[in-house]
Amino acid sequence: MEWEMRPGGMFVQRREAGADDGGGGSSSTMMMITVDHASSNHLHHIYLPAHYTFGDVKKLLVHKTGLQTEEQRLFFGGKEKDNEEHLHAEGVMDKSKLLLLEDAASEERKLEEIRKHNEMLKAFAAVAEVSAEVDDLAERVSALEVAVNGGTRVSDKEFVVSTELLMRQLLKLDGIEADGEAKLQRKAEVRRVQNFVDTLDSLKARNSNPFTNTGKTVSVATQWETYDSGMGSLNAPTSTMSSSRNVTQDWERHD
Repeated sequence: MEWEMRPGGMFVQRREAGADDGGGGSSSTMMMITVDHASSNHLHHIYLPAHYTFGDVKKLLVHKTGLQTEEQRLFFGGKEKDNEEHLHAEGVMDKSKLLLLEDAASEERKLEEIRKHNEMLKAFAAVAEVSAEVDDLAERVSALEVAVNGGTRVSDKEFVVSTELLMRQLLKLDGIEADGEAKLQRKAEVRRVQNFVDTLDSLKARNSNPFTNTGKTVSVATQWETYDSGMGSLNAPTSTMSSSRNVTQDWERHD
C-alpha cells in the first residue's frame, strides 16, 4: 500500500493509476518539487502527486511560509500560474523548480505591521524611562508628606521644585507618540504624575497654614462660650423679679 500527500499535509492511500485521467497514469504519479521563496531566500521541498494544481501547492506552502494562499504568487517557466492549472499539464515534473513571490499588497501590509511594532516598542521604552524618573520623584513627595504630617515646617521652595520636576515628566509623556497598549501605559503614567502634583498642592497649602486645625478648635470653643453666655442670661429674669419685689415694697411703705 502506498500513500500520497493531500493539501494541508494529510497523507491518504495512493490512488490507482488512471483513476482520474482515463488511464494516462500522470494523475497518480508522485514527484518532488522545489519551491524557491524569493523574499526569505529559502527553498521548500514538497512531495506531492503530479495531478495537483498550483492552488494545491499554495495550500501546502501556507504552514511552511506563513503566507495565506491569496498572498502567494507561483511562477513556472517564467510565467505566473493560476490556481486551477494542474502541475503535470503545465509541464511540471519530478525535481522541477517553482518560484514563489509574495503579493505586493501583502508585503506592504507586513512592512507596515513591522513599522508599527517597532514604534510601539520605542514608545514602551520611552514611557518606561519616564516612569523610572517618576518613581524617584514619588519618594520625594512621600518624604514631604511625612514631614508635613509630622508637623515639620517645610520650605515652600521644596514644593515648587518638586512640582516643576513632575511637570517636566508630563511634557515628556506628552511628546511620546503611542498607539494600542503603549498608549494606555502612557495615559496611566500621566494620571500618576497628576496625582502627585495634586498631592503636592495639598501639602503646600497645609504647610503654609499649619494652624488650620487649631483654628477649627477655637471656632468650636467660641460657640460653646456663646452657648454658656446664653445659659447665664436665662437667670436674668430672677434678678428682675427681685427688683420688682423691692419696688412693690417701697410703694407699700409710701402708702
